[in-house]
Amino acid sequence: MPDAAREPLRSIALLDEGDGAYRAPDPDGMRRFVRDEKDRRLVDKRMSEQDAVARFVHDGDYVSYDTNVWRRGPASLMREIIRQRRRSLWLAAKFSAHDATLLTAGGCVSDIDVGWMEVGRVINEAMQEGRVRLHEWTNGALAYRHLAGALGVSFLPLRYVGGTDVFRMSGAKLIEDPYTGQPICLVPAVNPDVALIHVNQCDMYGNARIFGPGLAPAETAMASRRVIVSTEEIIDPEEIRKHPGATTLPYYLVDAVVHAPFGGYPGTVPGLYRADLQHLMEFGAAQEQGTMDDYLDKWVFSVSSHTEMLERRVGLQKLHQLRAEETHTEGYYT
Repeated sequence: MPDAAREPLRSIALLDEGDGAYRAPDPDGMRRFVRDEKDRRLVDKRMSEQDAVARFVHDGDYVSYDTNVWRRGPASLMREIIRQRRRSLWLAAKFSAHDATLLTAGGCVSDIDVGWMEVGRVINEAMQEGRVRLHEWTNGALAYRHLAGALGVSFLPLRYVGGTDVFRMSGAKLIEDPYTGQPICLVPAVNPDVALIHVNQCDMYGNARIFGPGLAPAETAMASRRVIVSTEEIIDPEEIRKHPGATTLPYYLVDAVVHAPFGGYPGTVPGLYRADLQHLMEFGAAQEQGTMDDYLDKWVFSVSSHTEMLERRVGLQKLHQLRAEETHTEGYYT
C-alpha cells in the first residue's frame, strides 16, 4: 500500500476499566520459566495422583482446567487436591459445574475467575463470610485470556464485554482502537501455575488425545506453567506415532501423566461412560441441606485414592452399568 493511502497515527486512549482483581500478566516471566525450569524431555511422566498433586499443586496457585465434572472433567485430581488440603487457590472457572463448589467446600479456594458457574449455598455462604471472592468474566473472555497466555502476549482484544455489568466486575479495559477509533475491550493474559486436564488417551510421555467436545484444552496447557494430565487409558507411544494428527496435547507441554480410568466420575466422558445421576443428585442434596462435610468425608477423606473410592464407594457393577449405558463409543477410536 502506498504511504499516501495510510491512515494517520492515532494515540491510544484508555476509555474505561473494570474494578475486578486479576493476576498481572508476565509474559517474559512465563518465557523464562519454560526456558529454565520446565522439563520438556521425552521421558516417562507417569505417576500417581497423590504424587502429581504433591509435586505440582501448591497453596496459593492459580489453577485452570478444561471442561467440568459434568463432561470429561478432572474430577479425580480435584478430589486429591481436597484430600491434600491445598489452600488459597485461584480458579479459572471457564465453564464450571460443581467443580468450584466442590473445591470451595473442601476449603481450597480463595478466588474464582467466573465465566459460567453454578452458584449455590456453598459458594454463597463462602462469599458472605469473606472466604471466597468472585471475579466476573465470560466464557469467551476467559478462553481469550488463556489464548493470550499461550501466545506470550499480555492481552487480547474482544468485540464484546465492554459496557456491561460483567465488564465492571472484571479486570478488563476499554480503549480507543488505534485503527478504527472505535471502543474495543482488552482482557489480560493469564498463565496458570497448573492446569488439570482429563483426556481419553495418553502415552507415558504425555502425548494426549481428546475425543469429543472441549473448551480450550490446548490453549490452557500452552498457557500454564505446569500441566497434569489424567487419562482414561495409557496407550503405546507407537500408536501416537501412527496417527500424529490425533494428538491434542504434545508431550513437551505435560509434566505429569496420571492413569485414572473413570477419572471424570461422577460425570461423563463421551463415548466411554455415562454420568452417575444418582451421585450428582446426592451432591446437590448435600449442598442444599448443608451436609457437604458428610459428602466430603464419604467420597474424599475416607478413601486414600481415586481407585479406592471406585472400589469401595461405587463398585464394579455400577461402573459396568455406566459404561454399558454409553452406547456411542464407536467413532471415538476409529
